[in-house]
Amino acid sequence: MDTATHMLRTGRRGPLFEVQMAFRDLRASGERIDLAWSLAWHDVVSRYRGSILGPLWITLSMGLMVLGIGLLWGELFRVPLQQFMPFVALGIVFFGTVTTTINEGCDTFVQASGMLSQTSLPMFTFIWRTVLRNLINLGHHIVIVLAVLVYYGFWRVANYPVALLGLFFLIVNVAWVSMLVAIISARFRDIPQIVASITQAAAIMTPVFWLPDRIPPRYHLILDANPFYHLLQGVRAPLMGVGVEPHTFAFLAGMAVVGWVVVFVLFANTRRRIVHYL
Repeated sequence: MDTATHMLRTGRRGPLFEVQMAFRDLRASGERIDLAWSLAWHDVVSRYRGSILGPLWITLSMGLMVLGIGLLWGELFRVPLQQFMPFVALGIVFFGTVTTTINEGCDTFVQASGMLSQTSLPMFTFIWRTVLRNLINLGHHIVIVLAVLVYYGFWRVANYPVALLGLFFLIVNVAWVSMLVAIISARFRDIPQIVASITQAAAIMTPVFWLPDRIPPRYHLILDANPFYHLLQGVRAPLMGVGVEPHTFAFLAGMAVVGWVVVFVLFANTRRRIVHYL
């Protein structure tokens, strides 16, 4: 089939052209990152408009959750509070950022359907909107992180450069997962419920509330093959002054490369149809 006939039947010019258009969308979204930031900031402000504490409500509720789980579960597991409270606090804050970004990513294109159908804004702009919105929320939760690091003395032994590297890998990987679920959810509207179930199961299988050294060696596959564990460990371990195993960053780097390649190919092939799905 020649190019003209192919365009008449499908409205597409071939895979190479679709990839070029996908790259153009990505580049345009980078040039308009200020728009994504403005949309993300507006989301946070509008969500808490009229409340007394504003976004600090989510920090207060998470702080109470950390305090309750840290005190109770630390006693149940017979783990010193000096060790368990920072472990749980960092786990809840960063794991919550991962799962919330992924869950909200499912509705990225659905909630932006009006803007997508009436404007020519880059689609990646709305992915950055979701990611930046949750990074703003993480900025509020950093208060909890700093409080436990200072109170329990971990700020003296924390390896901040490695923690920043872990945070970088966390953001990069969560971004492509958010893009993936956004595309699929635009086509299949029951995907958000499935994703929510997966993240809930991940909260149980990932050492957020329990110490990884408490499981027998024969079950370590639960950790080694768990991407949520590596995402969490890359940030939490250095903040607690613990070394990160080399295969963790290798796992995160490989996941980022493979994930972005797969998602970009999927986006290139579905870019024209996403608005019609909505």
